[in-house]
Amino acid sequence: MSRLRFGTFLAPFHKPGQNPTLALQRDLELVQHLDRLGYDEAWIGEHHSAGSEIIASPEIFIAAAAERTRHIKLGTGVTSIAYHNPLWVADRMVLLDHLTRGRAMLGCGPGSLPTDSAMIGLNPTDTRELLEVNLDIIMRLLRGEVVNAQTRTHHLIDAQLQLAPYSDPCFDVAVAAVASPTGPRMAGRHGVGLLSIGATLTADGFDALAHHWNVVEERAAHFGQPTPDRSKWRLVGLMHIAETREQAYRDVEYGIEHWFRYFQKVAAFPQMGVEGGDLKEMIDFVNEAGIGAIGTVEDAKAQVQKLVDQSGGFGCMLLLGHEWADPEATKRSWELISQFVFPEFQGQAAGTLAAKDRATLTRTAHAQTQLDAVAHMTKKYEQEKAEKA
Repeated sequence: MSRLRFGTFLAPFHKPGQNPTLALQRDLELVQHLDRLGYDEAWIGEHHSAGSEIIASPEIFIAAAAERTRHIKLGTGVTSIAYHNPLWVADRMVLLDHLTRGRAMLGCGPGSLPTDSAMIGLNPTDTRELLEVNLDIIMRLLRGEVVNAQTRTHHLIDAQLQLAPYSDPCFDVAVAAVASPTGPRMAGRHGVGLLSIGATLTADGFDALAHHWNVVEERAAHFGQPTPDRSKWRLVGLMHIAETREQAYRDVEYGIEHWFRYFQKVAAFPQMGVEGGDLKEMIDFVNEAGIGAIGTVEDAKAQVQKLVDQSGGFGCMLLLGHEWADPEATKRSWELISQFVFPEFQGQAAGTLAAKDRATLTRTAHAQTQLDAVAHMTKKYEQEKAEKA
């Protein structure tokens, strides 16, 4: 595999009742922080209800974040394309592609919150069926085709884009998957990337990893697509890292309970079957059920390696953005991961370690040559003084 990329999947998750303006500002500051630390990608969610995931338009957020960052790529994670006219989804993403000079990415999904789709008269079955229809339309539009289509929610008549994408031939497109093969099927059919949101968030998602890529490859072959590129496969997981495991446990006392209670009691998203009645049980569930790592950089490395082994190789490790810890501890966690985990999976650790070992093995001999050089120059200086006298 090529260099493993790292990024975030930022829903985001904010405890209801606090100042939403400041919460959104923290999200922007986090993306800026990740850009400075060398993270490759940030995927921003779309949600409209339930009180915690408060970004209604990932495209607007991305436009703001792009002006504050230099390198990090910014994706919709995901655009709930069943909620929208597919023509406008494609058109807005082409605009973002130009505004960001190629840093925009489109993630597509059906929408995870039934409380969102219910407000526009759709149920989860509807949104999944529309996902397949709308993605097909979006991909045709991005290829420059003229589309005539009647969907359940929209009528397209000679629809086409007036701008070609800035990226050649197109920006990255990815489809979300939790445990079912629906996402992998569509990724293979259209030759796009896969966002495995359930990679470690559920036991089923973890178990399905290798199978998901088999589905992508099978569907790609069936529809005559090129062999799928594993670098376009992104896995989402959970982490909070500190200098010690004890410190990490103390850190997450700040907010992990809200995150668990959100999925246990608020969000009607049973795919996220997190367990735990108190703080200790929640922390133990993350670590012992294998859905994430709360601990040290060594725990983080082990978690990433486990995913590499289980999947057979993938392109980007996306860490779920959460507010388990306070802002400073959260930023420190991201920093530790970039400082010590990135090198392990990006080919940068071995070189400096080998250089240290080589220097260690030859230190005694080289140290003696340094001493000999000093002695030689001292003797030479004394001789020069003697000659002048």
